[in-house]
Amino acid sequence: MKFKVLIGVMILAGSCVSLAFASPFEQVPKVSLVAGASAAPSSSVRHGGDGAEKSSLTVTPDYIMGPEDVLEITVWKNADLSKQVQVRPDGRISLPLIGDVSAVGRTAAQLTEEISARLKSYMENPTVSILVREVNSYQIYVLGEVNAPGKYPLKSKTTLLQAITIAHGFTQVAARNKIVVFRFGKDGEGLNKIKASYDDIVLRDGSDQNIELKPGDQIVVPSETMVVLPSR
Repeated sequence: MKFKVLIGVMILAGSCVSLAFASPFEQVPKVSLVAGASAAPSSSVRHGGDGAEKSSLTVTPDYIMGPEDVLEITVWKNADLSKQVQVRPDGRISLPLIGDVSAVGRTAAQLTEEISARLKSYMENPTVSILVREVNSYQIYVLGEVNAPGKYPLKSKTTLLQAITIAHGFTQVAARNKIVVFRFGKDGEGLNKIKASYDDIVLRDGSDQNIELKPGDQIVVPSETMVVLPSR
C-alpha cells in the first residue's frame, strides 16, 4: 500500500512540475508581423484629399513612389478619369486622356501636380487626389557576391553597410571595393550608378559612400574575376 501511495505522489508531483513550466508559455501572446514594424506591409496615404488612412507602416508626405505601388487616383466629379493603377516596372502609370505619366521617384504631391497640369488641357481647374493603396516598392535588391542575395524589405532607414550585413556579408571572391548601387533617376528616368568601396568606408574617410538606401535600389557586389585591372 505504501508503495502505491508513493507512486501516486510522484505522478502528482511530476504533473505539478509540468504545469509550472507550461503556464508561462501559455500566457505569451502571439506575434503578428502585420501588427508591428518587422515587415513592410501595405500602407495608405492620401494627398490632395481630406485626412489620411492609418496603417501599420507610416508613410510620410515625402514618401517616394516606386514600381508595383498601387495608387488610387481620383479626379473630382469625374468617375471616367478616376482610376486605380499599379506602377509598372518601367516606372510609369497610364491614365485616360493624358496617357503615360512617370510615377517612380516622385512624391504623391509631385505626381498630383503633373496630372493636374496635364488635365488642364481637357478641363478647367481639375481637382486630383492620390491615395497610395499598397506600398510594394519599399524594398531593395542585394545581388552578386554576398552570401544571401535577394530582395529585402526596407523596414527603416538602411545604409549600404547595413544592407550588406542583412545579406550575410561578402563571399570570399567578392570585390568589396567595387560595389555599385543602381538607383532610379529623377522622375524615374533611367538608372544612376553610385560606386562605393568597403575599405574606404570602414578604414578611410569614406563615410559619405555609406549612403542611405532608397526603395528600389539595386546593390551589386561583383566578383574579383569580373573586375578588369587597368593595363600598366
